[in-house]
Amino acid sequence: MADQKMILTKDGLKKLQDELENLKSVRRIEVAERIKQAIAFGDISENSEYDDAKNEQAFIEGRIQELEQKLRNVEVISEEKKSKSVVTMGCKVVVRDMELEEDMEYTLVGTAEADPEAMRISNESPVGAAILGQRVNKVVEVQAPVGTIKYKIIKIKA
Repeated sequence: MADQKMILTKDGLKKLQDELENLKSVRRIEVAERIKQAIAFGDISENSEYDDAKNEQAFIEGRIQELEQKLRNVEVISEEKKSKSVVTMGCKVVVRDMELEEDMEYTLVGTAEADPEAMRISNESPVGAAILGQRVNKVVEVQAPVGTIKYKIIKIKA
């Protein structure tokens, strides 16, 4: 995992950078203040406020390390590499479920930004892996728990 590249859009990168900045400049200070206040209450051996603040501090420090590691290994999806003729990372793709005859529009992103409810699918998901590198009108087969699902690529938006 340490050497694995994390694929992000520009928006995804900004979101991680903003979270890291907030943790370092706001949350750290808030938790340090809570720890000071808890210590002022006296005996910390039976002080739940102190324990809670220390736990939160440990969580924040762990998240900071995690974000810094991710940001060291990030690969931003290039806007220039997006194509309207081939499915690439970062593009929106309209696919049709051939059995149900329903159209769906997905945005193909890296695993860190995947959000199926927002129709943002990972390139490593079954559908994402099947459509990546394909062209309009191509029918792809996706193995799902319910069986094989066929999707036809209807439109690619860069």
